[in-house]
Amino acid sequence: MVKRFPWFLHPVFIFIFSILALATSLFLYIYWYIRVSAGVQALVRRYNLDASQFLEAQTWVVILVLSILVTIILAGTLIIFVYSQKMVRLNRLQHEFINNFTHELKTPVTSLKLYLETFLKHELTREEQIKYIRYMLQDTERLAEHINRILNLAKIETKTYGGEFVTADLVQTVQQFHQHNIHLFRNCIIRIHDPGKAFLYPINQPLFEMLVMNILTNGIKYNDSEQPGIDIRFVRIKNKLHIRFEDNGIGIEKGDLKKIFRKFYQAAAGRPESLLPRGSGLGLYLVQNIARMHKGKVIAANRPEAGAMFTLILPAQRV
Repeated sequence: MVKRFPWFLHPVFIFIFSILALATSLFLYIYWYIRVSAGVQALVRRYNLDASQFLEAQTWVVILVLSILVTIILAGTLIIFVYSQKMVRLNRLQHEFINNFTHELKTPVTSLKLYLETFLKHELTREEQIKYIRYMLQDTERLAEHINRILNLAKIETKTYGGEFVTADLVQTVQQFHQHNIHLFRNCIIRIHDPGKAFLYPINQPLFEMLVMNILTNGIKYNDSEQPGIDIRFVRIKNKLHIRFEDNGIGIEKGDLKKIFRKFYQAAAGRPESLLPRGSGLGLYLVQNIARMHKGKVIAANRPEAGAMFTLILPAQRV
């Protein structure tokens, strides 16, 4: 059972109370000083005293400096509070990620163990052996995908990912990627709309293919249609190159449109039970980071009819 603290010990209340206390102290200090200063001036005039002995010209400078210091303290406190709240949120997301990722690793391992025990205990026909071997290959591919995603994340975040940027035709690159990986999209219809002209841009080939793979995988995974479909369109708008990935999936909740690119974030609302278990929350985070490495960005939106649309926007002036 989680222990609940009294409301007056909540970090948010303590933060607000501290800010109010500090601001009140500054206000009272200035207010009382003005009153005392006015009283001293009246006393000097009444008894014809030397004002320089009581009222220093630097007094208001001191007040100004103190005000600036208090402002800095307030700003620093606010920054610390915001940072601490982000750390709490990140720790929570990391905890959820570890739980989900552990489940994602244990599931194929358990499945592989079951198939191997079946081979060990039973005499199987060649047809049955091939069927089980295919299942095991699928499980090993899942394991490899999760492990590679973690390794790629570490390389990208530390900027140690190898490879050079070479100018290539983006249309041709996407077409070749689809042809080489068509076996991964057997149950999905992927239509690449050729714009009839080249879209030249300097890319890191492995990273760009990783971006395309993650977007396509996301469109297929979050899809409850009988026949998942993704349309890839190339559009040039003014000085920008747009690559649009339009799927016929379940779409994205409005509140999740910007959050889905956060590290470890996983949208749960509107998720069909058939799509469980949940993923690692790293796919779209990697997508956005790869886009930034290419001087671009990825935005998400819902299509008017059904599904979601992810748009990779790149600056055309780099061509």
